[in-house]
This record gives sequence, C-alpha cells and structure tokens, in this order.
Amino acid sequence: MKFESQLLKGVAPVVVLQILSRGQMYGYELSQAIENKSDDILSLGKGTLYPLLYNLEAKKLIKGKYQKSDAGRQRRYYSITSKGKAQLTKQKQQLQQLSIGLNLVFGGAISMA
Repeated sequence: MKFESQLLKGVAPVVVLQILSRGQMYGYELSQAIENKSDDILSLGKGTLYPLLYNLEAKKLIKGKYQKSDAGRQRRYYSITSKGKAQLTKQKQQLQQLSIGLNLVFGGAISMA
C-alpha cells in the first residue's frame, strides 16, 4: 500500500534525513534506498524528492556537492549536517509520540479491519 501524497509529504523530510544519516547519496540512489528500506511502501518521485532536497539544503539540514561517481559521471551527493542531525532527533521523538497517540486512539496496534 502506497501512502497518499499529503500524508507522505509530512514524513518525507524526516525519512530523507534518516537515510542520509547513514551516509551521503545522490538523488536517485536516495530514492531507491527509501523504497528498499520501507519495503516499497514509501516512494518519492523526482518531482517530490528534488524540491525536498533543495528545501532541506536551503535550511542547512543537508549539504550537496558535485563529485564524480565511480562511472565518471558528475553527480550531486547529499549528506546530513549537524543541524540536520539535531532536527532528525527532534522529529523522530515527535513521530514516536505520534505513534503512541495513534495506538491509544486505535486501541493498541493499528489494524486494517
């Protein structure tokens, strides 16, 4: 099941920061990592991902730099900044609280019934 776009937009920044906390990546690689880590539940198309990356970079939560890939192609690699790591910690705590609240509202584990 894919998330509706509005729901995904709310969690997309923290997902990107979490994936980048494991190491630098270029856009397509980041998109694939998100899909793989979420078992294809989360998916960010380039129309969503790149504006998000530019926004996170403008807020100094990530930084991008061009470098040659192993294939010799110039790519823009993104990495999380210390400010981004602090924001990630804060957002993860908020998501944990949200999860607790949702579990309380739905009476324990959220079921599909």
